[in-house]
Amino acid sequence: VQLQASGGGLVQAGGSLRLSCAASGRTFSSYVMGWFRQAPGKEREFVAAMSVSGGITYYGDSVKGRFTISRDNAKNTVSLQMNSLKPEDTANYYCAARRGATYYRASVDPETYDYWGQGTLVTVSS
Repeated sequence: VQLQASGGGLVQAGGSLRLSCAASGRTFSSYVMGWFRQAPGKEREFVAAMSVSGGITYYGDSVKGRFTISRDNAKNTVSLQMNSLKPEDTANYYCAARRGATYYRASVDPETYDYWGQGTLVTVSS
């Protein structure tokens, strides 16, 4: 599967952005989808993940209550709604796909993901 992320940009602190990730292929609905981010000089960080059906979601502690992941299997898309953005949310955001069950430890580990999008830059100004 090929992934294409979009929606990044420059926003002031407290603002909102919605990232989207479009997937090619007919098997999108069989993949767990995740969002990760990486700021300059830092390791890749788990942001959110969603099960194939959308019934299970996980969030990183730093984004809980502010970010929401969603997916539309009919349109082969996964989105990340980001509200109450903070300067520390500034990073390149990547969508990723993996097969397998939606266990927490697997879903938050970038090493378990099989496919990655190219990243979209989010910059939050103070």
